[in-house]
Formats: sequence, structure tokens, C-alpha cells
Amino acid sequence: MTKTPAAPARPSAHAPVLSRRALNRATLARQLLLERAAMSAEAALTHLVGLQAQNVKPPYYALAARLAGFDPLELSGLMGERAAVRIVTVRSTVHTLTAADALVLRPFSQAALDRELRMFRRGLVGVDLDRLAALARAHVEEEPRTPARIRTELLRHWPDADPQSLGIAARVRLPLLQVTPRGLWRRSGQVALTTAEHWLGRPLADEAAPDDIVPRYLGAFGPASVKDMQAWAGLTRLREAFERLRPGLRTFRDEHGVELFDLPDAPRPDPETPAPPRFLPEYDNLLLAHADRTRVMDPVHKDRTWTGNQPHRTFLVDGFLAGVWRLDEPGGGDGGAGGAGVRLTVQPFVDLDRQQRQEVLAEAERTARLLGGDGAAATSSCDIRFGEVVPGR
Repeated sequence: MTKTPAAPARPSAHAPVLSRRALNRATLARQLLLERAAMSAEAALTHLVGLQAQNVKPPYYALAARLAGFDPLELSGLMGERAAVRIVTVRSTVHTLTAADALVLRPFSQAALDRELRMFRRGLVGVDLDRLAALARAHVEEEPRTPARIRTELLRHWPDADPQSLGIAARVRLPLLQVTPRGLWRRSGQVALTTAEHWLGRPLADEAAPDDIVPRYLGAFGPASVKDMQAWAGLTRLREAFERLRPGLRTFRDEHGVELFDLPDAPRPDPETPAPPRFLPEYDNLLLAHADRTRVMDPVHKDRTWTGNQPHRTFLVDGFLAGVWRLDEPGGGDGGAGGAGVRLTVQPFVDLDRQQRQEVLAEAERTARLLGGDGAAATSSCDIRFGEVVPGR
């Protein structure tokens, strides 16, 4: 006799309610943004379940905002030693992860990648995807290949297929990661790909294990709803994992009655805990890891973090999105000033009082000295100004 699955439990009317500020402070604490943590870059990558990294610099900027005494060369060293890698995982986007997490999160994310591939099926008519994966694997394991070279090789076998679709299929069917020097601090390098197994010398995890990933997500982003985690992962049908884990979790409600899950002993600071300004990269996990992002931003500011298809770096004041910023390095290294010093431009979305303005200026100077110039932070001159942030200037 087939057993009917139990219906999901409804949020208890007696579950404690967490206000928007309470959720904000809890999330900031998990994200190491209430106070900088004294932990290694590798430990932070593990705790945060990786960092989104479509571009090279965001993981460095993200850790600079979160870690006390962070040196960009520490993360760069992890990548050079193959202890950290750049690979497509959750949300079908490139993340910087520890090697151990890459081997786990890649298979966990497979359903999201498969869904992406379905959007390109018209360009893959007549293509044997198993053969494509075998050919692409042999090609990239012989030596790392650029996406263009992978497409060219696959077109030899399927000349009538769409080149972009062939490249996407290889990325979906294989755990392709970006090899160094791509991703190293202040090193240039085009995207070149090989398989995770070949680069790391270890196999992928045997199977996706959502019951193992749910507690890690809550540890980094909780308290959170099922839909929040699904937004972070780019997956659906995670409710069953939460229900299996329910006996060991705490439950809350938000101000709209949505059920939230959390680890029993995770930090949930007083909502009035001070939250200092923090300068974040574009694509920071804090702004992308929940279906309901009001815990960190006012909805009226949602579309102000982009200009066209150009994302802006953002900053927080009192724990909430408060504006965008731009760093222009000597010689125009970030597309900007080209002068002898470092210029950081701040564009607030909200009115700042005198104390907030001074705190933002201090955090901006710290950020500019650590991440700008030639790395000689103590001797770099900094020009911090308030103004309009123009992309690509």
C-alpha cells in the first residue's frame, strides 16, 4: 500500500514573531557583518557556503567587509593551492568555494543547471548529450580550454548545432571550473576550464544531500523560509528536507506570518544591536540569498543597484542597503581615475546624519586603502567623496 506523504506542518500561531530588524540583525550576524570575524579566509568561505563570483574581485571585497585583518593574498593563495576554486553551482552562477564545498555543491545544484539547459534545447536538436559530455571532458582534461575552444571542438561533431547551446550543454553536463591565474588577486587571466575532478584530484560527492545543506544555509542566512533557501539555491521542492529536519530546528514567523526555520543555537542578536557601515561587492550573497529581501533592503531601492545590465557595489548603513559606491584605482585599474591615488565615490540613497556620514567615510577609507592602489595600503592616498556613481566611467 502506498503511503501518502504527510502534509507540511502549518506555522504555529504560538511561534515567536521576528520583526524586520530582528531578521536583519540575525542575518548580519550570520554573514559576519555585525562585527568583523577573526577567522581565516578558508573558514569564512566554508561558513558562508561560498561567495558569488561572476567577476573576479567580488569575493575579495566580500571578505574585506567581513574579516578582521583580511589580506587579499590569503584568498589568492588558497586559489593558487587549489584549496578554493571558481565554479558554477547554486543559482547556476559562478561561486568561489572551498574545494571540498565545490565537490558537494556542484551535484546539489544539478537540477538548477538542468533547468537552464532546457532553455537551449532548440539549439541542440540531434545532439547526443552523453557523447557531448564525453568529448568535452576529454578535451578539457587534456589541457584547460577557453569556452570558445570548447565550442569550436564540439562544432566539429555537430556543425548544425547552435554554438552557444553547445557550450552551455558542456557546462551543465560537466563540473567545469575556472583554473588559475583567473581569480588570483591582481593577476590577469582569461577564463580557461577543466573538470573539478581533474583539477582537484578527487571525485564529486556521490549524491545531492539537501538534508546536509539546509543546516549550512540556515547557519549562514537564517532564520529563513523554505522559499528563501530555494531562491538561494535556484531549486524547488526543498520543503521535504525542512520537514525531515523540523524536529531539530526552531521555528518562528515573520511579521506577515511566513514560517521561518533556524538552528537552535544560532545567534539572534537584539534588534537594536548597532550595525556599522559595510561596503559590499556587486552580487553580494547578502542581497541575493532570500526570496524576501526586505530584511536587508527597502523595496524602493531594489532597482537602484543596477544601471542597465551593470551591477553596482553597495553599502549598508544601520544594517540596510543605503547606497552604491565605486572604486577608481591608479592607472584606471577599475575603469576610473587614472591619477596617483585611489578615489572612492559614495552615492547614498538615504539621508545620512552627521555621525552616519562620518562612519561611512571611515569605512570607505578603510576599504579604499585595503583594496585600492598597488596594494601598499599604508602609503596609498585616498580621495573619498560623495557623488553620483556612474558605471564604466
